[in-house]
Amino acid sequence: MSINTSKKIKSRIKKINMAIQLLEEKYGEIEWELRRDPMSELIYTILSQHTSDINSIRAFNNLIKKFKSFELIKDAPIEDIEAQIYTGGLAKIKASRIKEVLKIIYLDIGSFDISFLSEMDIIAAKSWLKSLPGIGPKTAAIVLCFSFGMPVMPVDTHIFRLSKRLDFIDNKVNADDAHEILEEMIMPKKIFSFHMNLINHGRQICNARNPKCGECVLNTICPSKQ
Repeated sequence: MSINTSKKIKSRIKKINMAIQLLEEKYGEIEWELRRDPMSELIYTILSQHTSDINSIRAFNNLIKKFKSFELIKDAPIEDIEAQIYTGGLAKIKASRIKEVLKIIYLDIGSFDISFLSEMDIIAAKSWLKSLPGIGPKTAAIVLCFSFGMPVMPVDTHIFRLSKRLDFIDNKVNADDAHEILEEMIMPKKIFSFHMNLINHGRQICNARNPKCGECVLNTICPSKQ
């Protein structure tokens, strides 16, 4: 690592720490709480890909209401799964992926209890999840974050966009690599609160096309302010 690179990283860490403080002053410090059990979070996150929260929640609720258990989903015909999740979009692809993931997990551990991930280190837990078909860094991070409270940084559209706009990461960095880069620069105990507050800020203030720079608590550290 060059001296200039090291200085840039230190500068970004300082800026991120300032952003954490400013966001918590505005939105509060968000404490972690369990959102869903790990298996439900995994299936929900597959359904949430390329669709809105409203549509993915509806699709997940329909699926669970119809089949009652993951074992019944695993054994169900693809067409029956598709019928329950069509509101989430890409039903054919997602139904096939869900069924395949469930089959692999059941063959691997003989159940759908993946709580053993909590006993693994973060790298190993991520690797196990990413070994499943169609599961990338974002889905793995979401499961580990929201079901286990691990200090991992899921990078959604808002976080990726704001991280580039605020120069937390280089413009050339892709979304998959952003997870690891951001995690290394954020204090573990602050990752969850920062994740939630940055998403909230992206939705309320730092919009993609028309950011409300005059109302932004981060405008003192933002190189992109209008």
